[in-house]
Order: sequence, then C-alpha cells, then structure tokens
Amino acid sequence: MSEQLAKAKLQEVDAKFKNPIKPEHDTTVQFNPETLKVTFANQIASGEQRGTAGLQFVGAGTTKLTLQLWFDVTGEVPAGTTETDVRHLTEKVAYFITPIKQGTNFLPPAVRFTWGSFQFDGIMDSLDESLEFFSKEGIPLRASMTLSLSQQKIAKFSFAGAAGSAPAGMGAARGTRPLAAAPAGATLQGLAAAQGKGGDWQSIAAANNIENPRLLKPGQLIDMEARPEPQGGR
Repeated sequence: MSEQLAKAKLQEVDAKFKNPIKPEHDTTVQFNPETLKVTFANQIASGEQRGTAGLQFVGAGTTKLTLQLWFDVTGEVPAGTTETDVRHLTEKVAYFITPIKQGTNFLPPAVRFTWGSFQFDGIMDSLDESLEFFSKEGIPLRASMTLSLSQQKIAKFSFAGAAGSAPAGMGAARGTRPLAAAPAGATLQGLAAAQGKGGDWQSIAAANNIENPRLLKPGQLIDMEARPEPQGGR
C-alpha cells in the first residue's frame, strides 16, 4: 500500500497567531504547490550621522510567503465533492482574504499555512485567481490562485511537527539520470507511452511526486526512469 501524500493546509488562527480557530474554514489544497517563495525585507532609511551619510533601521521588518495553487474539478477532487464549478473550491481560499469584523475594525483573518514541517503565519495581503479552462456551457473547470501571506516581523523559522525531520517517503536525491522536460500541453501518460512505458506511468508519477499527471507545466522536469522504492518490512 502506497503512503498517502501529505497535503498543504490553510487554517484560521487567533489574532496572536497561536492556536487554530474556526475549523469549519480549514482548507486542504487539491494539488500541492511546486515552490514556496519566502522573502525577508528590512526597512532601511538614509540618515545623517555627524555630517556623514549613514543608514538607519526603521520598523521591525517583514516576511512574505508567495505560492501558487491549482484547482481542477476534472481531476481528482476531495472525497465527497461533487462540484462542477471550480469556484466552489477556490472560494474556500478566498475566505482568508475577506475582511471580517474584529471589534470596531474590519480585518482579514489571521491565517496559518502548513505543509509537512513548513509553517508560516501571517495575513493574506494579495490573491490572484485565473480561470484556466471552461466547459462548453461556459462553466469554469480549472483555476490557478497566486497568493501571498505577510507577517510584520522577521523571526526564526517555524516548524510544524518534528523540526528538521525528513518528510516521510523521501527517497534518494535526484539528478543521477537525465531528466525529461515536459512540452506544453503534454501529459505524463503521453510521455510515458512515447517511451514505451505507458503501462508504468502511475509508478513514474509517484516517484516524481506528480499529483495530477494531466496537469504538467511546460518545461517541468521528470525522471522517466524513477520508480517508488519498495516498502520493505522490518
């Protein structure tokens, strides 16, 4: 039996970024992001110090997380989901940028993004949604969302679960064999079939951590020789 792939999750947390709240808004992504970009920025201003130009630190700095998520109702959807409009999936992410009343002010909820050992707490300050594919009736079926979370400080890294532990199921480092670049519009099934490996595409997908073999990005690198490591007993 293959191990279940860990999925990234968005949760609302309290105003002090301590504990998750409102579990009804917990959102597990359909497809994990390919990359997570973390940006650190200090506020530096020019100043005068005894007649010479100098630098002055202003404020506490900021940390920003940027990532992209994909949703597709034509692919594998969460259990119990019967949606035909992809916006019924993306609206769960849009909740985290929607201001809600907090005291006398309206503010977006504090949000926690976790994926494996990675954890980031902040406020969602931007969200872009692109509807990518439509049915013949004009219903959007696929969407990508680019979102950024910010926190008004620069702090040490936060780890979810056991800090520093390797994710379960990680095999040896890649790079020992040539990688195939996916052409635009290609599917993993098609690439495997072209190399005479059509009956083994599921193993190739598992070994390359490809969640949706019909949603390859142009130029995505794939090890067509990789196979999952056998799960041996003790």
